[in-house]
Amino acid sequence: MTTLESGNKKAYLTVVDSALTPEGFEPNDKIKSIWAGVYKSFRNEFGEAVYRSWLKPMTLQAFYHNTMEVSVPTRFMKDWIQTNYAPRILEMCMAGSPDIKRLEVVVVQNAISEDLSSADTGKTTEKVKANANALAEEVELSSPLDPRFKFETFVIGKSNALAHAAACRVVESETMPFNPLFIYGGVGLGKTHLMHAIASELREKRPEQTVMYLSAEKFMFQFVKALRSQETMAFKELFRSVDVLMIDDVQFISGKESTQEEFFHTFNALVDMNKQIIISADRAPGDLQGIDERLRSRLSWGLVADIQPSTYELRLGILKAKRDMLGVNIPDPVLEFLALKVTSNIRELEGALNRIAAHADVTNEPVTLETTQNVLQDLLRSHDRRITIDEIQRRVAEHYNLKLTDMHSARRSRNVARPRQVAMYLAKQLTARSLPEIGRKFGGRDHTTVMHAVRKIEELCDEDPSFAQDVDVLRRALTG
Repeated sequence: MTTLESGNKKAYLTVVDSALTPEGFEPNDKIKSIWAGVYKSFRNEFGEAVYRSWLKPMTLQAFYHNTMEVSVPTRFMKDWIQTNYAPRILEMCMAGSPDIKRLEVVVVQNAISEDLSSADTGKTTEKVKANANALAEEVELSSPLDPRFKFETFVIGKSNALAHAAACRVVESETMPFNPLFIYGGVGLGKTHLMHAIASELREKRPEQTVMYLSAEKFMFQFVKALRSQETMAFKELFRSVDVLMIDDVQFISGKESTQEEFFHTFNALVDMNKQIIISADRAPGDLQGIDERLRSRLSWGLVADIQPSTYELRLGILKAKRDMLGVNIPDPVLEFLALKVTSNIRELEGALNRIAAHADVTNEPVTLETTQNVLQDLLRSHDRRITIDEIQRRVAEHYNLKLTDMHSARRSRNVARPRQVAMYLAKQLTARSLPEIGRKFGGRDHTTVMHAVRKIEELCDEDPSFAQDVDVLRRALTG
């Protein structure tokens, strides 16, 4: 019970889980009139968005013992109103009559069913459910799952470890560890793979549950279709009956106000019924443009897990796993070259490997760095850029699993000094920078240090074919 001070009066705000109205305490005409006036002023007092989202469903239930009782359809809505709006609503009611000293917000559990069978729609609850079943049978709402996208085929690295762990936790936990689970990342980094893996695993482990997976575009299409066919109540019933709702690429409902409104209420209803929601997008909830603030807030409630741009190690691991799956003979230097060159998109990286494998199958030619460059020249050209010393240092550090700061540090251990010399050698070969300029970019070293590095790498390349191949992979990755 929350105490509310208002002038010299002390009132009490009570929120309970179900209607406890004493029989025979129907509100009189005066109380009804006061409530009608308060309800009418909600838009001006709180704004249109708050009214539509939270206050519109409020209904006057009873008046007894100086207590005005109003109902809402869900506990989720009750909790939000209690925290944000109920104290002000009580003040507004008290201004209408000194007899009102308390406001009691109750949850009427069948309010949703009553709404679905209201006189406005002319349908009974049973009719709505029948229409929902017909809608589900008319079109398979849940999108087909790609059998290749399983947890066991998902290659884990530092950039995606959190998202993978969260996905596994949702599948393995008997209770909901977080709700919603929001996974975001750039194009082609593995969001859809994880979403398909979650859905497949849930359907296998919990066959008694309804797991609905679909894209945001398909959700929007079905909602618009339901509007046009005047089957919105069936649409609501259908989506509120699932156990797990998974929406992929939610950013595509940007700017679609009516779709966002329906998704918002679907979200609230499912959370209130303790149903799991899993969402993916190309950016964090707070960065979604054209999405209503209240919806962005809801999407941030659970766990937000990002998939960061891939590392060299992860890209190489994915390529090796893909090579094993295809059963083709592609040398490691080719995979290393691709992992260094195609850095922005895992989907594009796998596509490049597929092209190389297909070319080898058709021509019966062995896969080499030269044939790889010829086959992928259009792709590699799109990744071409002006080569800088900064880029060389980053690529070399990534290739040898060092920190970028090692390129500038005073450390002289061989595992650091040799890659640094390789970077100096490549800077001399691939840029127009002078030796003093290169030295300054490597922690202010003298130009003679750069000269020594160049000679040393040339000698090692002549003596050690394996080392020469390693340097060649780096050079090709930088030059395309």
